[in-house]
Amino acid sequence: MDVKTAGRTVELFELFARARTPLSLSEMARALSAPLSSCFNLVRALEARGYLYGVAGRHIYPTRKLANICSAITAGEPWMERFEPRLIALRDMTQETTILGKRQGDQAIYLAVIEGPQNVRYSAQAGDLKPLHASSIGKALLSAMSRAEREATVARLRLEARTGATITDRASLLADLDRCAARGLAETRGENVPDVMAIAKPVRMDDDLYAIAVAGPMHRMKANIDRHKKQLVELCADIAAVT
Repeated sequence: MDVKTAGRTVELFELFARARTPLSLSEMARALSAPLSSCFNLVRALEARGYLYGVAGRHIYPTRKLANICSAITAGEPWMERFEPRLIALRDMTQETTILGKRQGDQAIYLAVIEGPQNVRYSAQAGDLKPLHASSIGKALLSAMSRAEREATVARLRLEARTGATITDRASLLADLDRCAARGLAETRGENVPDVMAIAKPVRMDDDLYAIAVAGPMHRMKANIDRHKKQLVELCADIAAVT
């Protein structure tokens, strides 16, 4: 399977996740901006492997084979058995969205997101990629590096302005990261998403570095920031203490 076909396969399943209804071949092709013949070949290949089945004549829908595979993969995800219940507990304490992330190249990737219960909240999903320089998870990961590694990483980052509050000057970013390293917590105020504030703390598990964040609307986070910082620090200490 080539890269283009692999990408289109993922896009097809993402399309079904959004649509949540059986689709015709023409509807798939239109949504994916793909030739009808390419979609036909892809559908037939996935049907032959048991991933898709026919519904109501000419419509197609995924079987549960992919869900079963995903469940098996999730069950073996490194450290998640330790992280997930604590992310849920932190969400319940703060009533805000909690996130687990890790560095992937020059970005941060969200590995788990437990959304807050309130109607107005920070929303994200596992697999989202965020800039290291503008996200609380990214800044926490950068702050946990040695000074030399941090400087080298920042020197090659593309400091794109995600909002008007994003730090795009390298010297200013390094100074901010030094402050994050000194206090053991990273903080963003509208730097990645307008009107969203987040705090994050790095957590080292064996040779891997993770970060946990609490994120929510600016006004609500500001009002509770001292309590949220204390809760985040205590939770990360609890995670690191478990053997």
